[in-house]
Amino acid sequence: MPEPTFEPRTTAAASNSTPNALAHGAVPTIVVVGHGMVGQRFLEALADRGLTPAAGGARVVVLCEEPRPAYDRVRLTSYFDGRSPEDLSLVEPDFMDRHGIELYVGDPAESVDRTARTVTARSGAVFAYDTLVLATGSYPFVPPVPGKDARGCFVYRTIEDLLAIEEYAKGAVTGAVVGGGLLGLEAAGALKGLGLSTHVVEFAPRLMPVQVDEGGGAALLRTIEDMGLAVHTGVGTQEVLAGADGAVTGMALSDGSSLDVDLVVFSAGVRPRDQLARECGLAVGERGGIVVDEECRTSDPAVFAIGECALAADGRVYGLVAPGYEMALAAAEVIAGGRSAFTGADLSTKLKLLGVDVASFGDAHGSAEGSLDVVYSDARAGVYKKLVMGPDGTLLGGVLVGDAEQYGTLRPMTGSVLPVAPEQLVLPAGAGGPVALGPSALPDEAVICSCHNVTKGAVCEHTTLPEVKKCTKAGTGCGSCLKVIGQLMPPPEDAGLCGCFPYSRSELYEIVRTLEVTSFAALLDSHGREEARGGNGCEVCKPTVGSVIASLAPTVGASGYVLDGEQAALQDTNDHFLANLQRNGSYSIVPRIPGGEITPEKLIVIGEVARDFGLYTKITGGQRIDLFGARVDQLPLIWTRLVDAGFESGHAYGKSLRTVKSCVGQTWCRYGVQDSVRMAIDLELRYRGLRSPHKLKSAVSGCARECAEARGKDFGIIATAQGWNLYVGGNGGATPRHADLLAQDLSDAELVRLIDRFLMFYIRTADRLERTSAWLERIDGGLGHVRDVVVHDSLGLCEELERLMADHVAGYRDEWAETIGDPERLRRFVTFVNAPDAPDPSVRFVPERDQIKPDLELLAGPVLAVRTLEGTAS
Repeated sequence: MPEPTFEPRTTAAASNSTPNALAHGAVPTIVVVGHGMVGQRFLEALADRGLTPAAGGARVVVLCEEPRPAYDRVRLTSYFDGRSPEDLSLVEPDFMDRHGIELYVGDPAESVDRTARTVTARSGAVFAYDTLVLATGSYPFVPPVPGKDARGCFVYRTIEDLLAIEEYAKGAVTGAVVGGGLLGLEAAGALKGLGLSTHVVEFAPRLMPVQVDEGGGAALLRTIEDMGLAVHTGVGTQEVLAGADGAVTGMALSDGSSLDVDLVVFSAGVRPRDQLARECGLAVGERGGIVVDEECRTSDPAVFAIGECALAADGRVYGLVAPGYEMALAAAEVIAGGRSAFTGADLSTKLKLLGVDVASFGDAHGSAEGSLDVVYSDARAGVYKKLVMGPDGTLLGGVLVGDAEQYGTLRPMTGSVLPVAPEQLVLPAGAGGPVALGPSALPDEAVICSCHNVTKGAVCEHTTLPEVKKCTKAGTGCGSCLKVIGQLMPPPEDAGLCGCFPYSRSELYEIVRTLEVTSFAALLDSHGREEARGGNGCEVCKPTVGSVIASLAPTVGASGYVLDGEQAALQDTNDHFLANLQRNGSYSIVPRIPGGEITPEKLIVIGEVARDFGLYTKITGGQRIDLFGARVDQLPLIWTRLVDAGFESGHAYGKSLRTVKSCVGQTWCRYGVQDSVRMAIDLELRYRGLRSPHKLKSAVSGCARECAEARGKDFGIIATAQGWNLYVGGNGGATPRHADLLAQDLSDAELVRLIDRFLMFYIRTADRLERTSAWLERIDGGLGHVRDVVVHDSLGLCEELERLMADHVAGYRDEWAETIGDPERLRRFVTFVNAPDAPDPSVRFVPERDQIKPDLELLAGPVLAVRTLEGTAS
């Protein structure tokens, strides 16, 4: 790479004399105005080119209007699905410090003095610049209708907008969204998710008029109306009506009708934020946008403009993030002294609106002369597919509504002749299609990730998805390319579970289920690797197969007791004694307390047991009580008393359901809208003992205040006024992840049915020791695929998944109740086989805070004196 330079070159848009970029001192300064998605991508590009202070480059100052750093505006609506503002952040926690970048949040630029080359911020701070980059983005367009400023009117652009809408909606019943485009439909989905009856008002004759044609709009309309939203197309908003208190009471429409609403969201498009440029004398377009050349340089050669505020060299203002990223890279390269140009961008898009897949690419409307349409439409299923073809068979573009599975492959093929007849790509199975046109058919120069302009060739230089994301950023934008990237990754040389089995865990699950295999030995001898047959297996496959057989025991006819016969040898350490082994060789006891609800009588029993056996007691984060410090020979004695009092195993030792937390719900809390305790108890008793690839945690919150922290669980439930919202794939721990919304406003029966399906599909397809969060991110198609399978039954598996769960529920037996009732099973609970009555002398404790703790000195062993040899340094 050439040595960095900050002296801008003269272009067609620049003056004839180029100012000296180092006029303000030996260390040049780059000032960036705006810190949205494009602004952050520009900073990353500077860092990649060594232009930040930490790399000995320029001083970099960033003026950010919002109160937080850049966040993912593309996924803004996911805030209502449980993602926090922190989850949406695009800035690594140490990014600014690591690169020495000065970020000023909540302090936007107020004016630019191009003569003095200074920027003045709202705080009054003045920053001199050698290079100025305007990344001010766009602002929402609000139609100039009477009443637009009434209380209860909002725009849908920032996190602060969403927070305000969320708060106001608590007192609202009916909402309306002005605008039926991409963001408008997302806003409508948000209002519906907040429990409001929702209207969509679109002036054009169809929804999403820019992206889809008449047929696609009709399919989208039918699907959205079936969801309970009222759609009004071909009409405009004449007036927002307000009451005497200034709050919204309704809307008057251009066709003479009116709507009774108490909340209005304007989402009628955006306009480039070019006011700062206008005021400092930069050239702007007739309809807005800061005029830039192919290098993204404005009419002042020291000033660049990128993203939605810029009027690009091709005469367009781009409102998508992908072109903004390309402009950011081009500007950074030019500032670094290289050569780059932005001459236009692909406007293809794929997204899920209100659960409906919608995609358009290329010449979606067939405007090219001589173009022909190949169309498939199924109004009943809400599916519409159109491919626009040239007379020579070239794919020019397309529209996909309801089924956008082929988007990732079709979009990169735009401009080339398809290798198969186009009708084979739109027809459903059984009607001449579909053809599996995989990414292998794409040329290396085909762009796979349009957000970051990454080609197939660049993707194929890497071997894993994490490596692709880190090195190319492909897959880190809208995410629509992830499936294709996964298909381009080379398969592992050996996908087998271990050296004993050539099959993955999910394949072994299917073998056990289909062939009704009930023992590890039988499975190893029939399906193990040739050299492993007749052996004992390994520490990887034994617990894995043991878990599979345990989860399928009622269905395949195996013993449901994990310590029976051969099963005992397959279990992990904790399962060997149905208790968690602690650091000093003692064990913990965790009785189940469904939903965290417990009677005073049972509390007294736990206290008496802890007192009589000298156990350490602690309340857990899962709303249970842990008893620590039991010797292995004491476990049956302790559990006998607990079982007699009505307790059963909490399965804290197994890869199975742990707890279903709850808040007190509507029974006690004045904010509660459903009985969260009852639901939590029902779910915990239903799924207790369910063996799975990893532990399972759940919670039920009685309202949106989320006191039970349901969004941090493998499956979490949050009450709504209409029923229950189901979230999946969350977890805490070292890599926390908020759960994703799977379905909303469910009845009790619908909720249980979907959880049954979700858990059994996870158990069926997950890898060994894979949490639901990792599984959801790994599985092809991610959340969308899982929703299709468990909600829409796309694979026809739901009846079987429900039957498997019914088998588990019917076959459940408490392991400790069965253990203490069988003298043969009790024989294993001894420290020394040859001295069953002798306690373990190494299990000792010392007092602490009126309880006990392990004797750490005993665990550490004796302290040995260390002497140095005479004549050597000490």
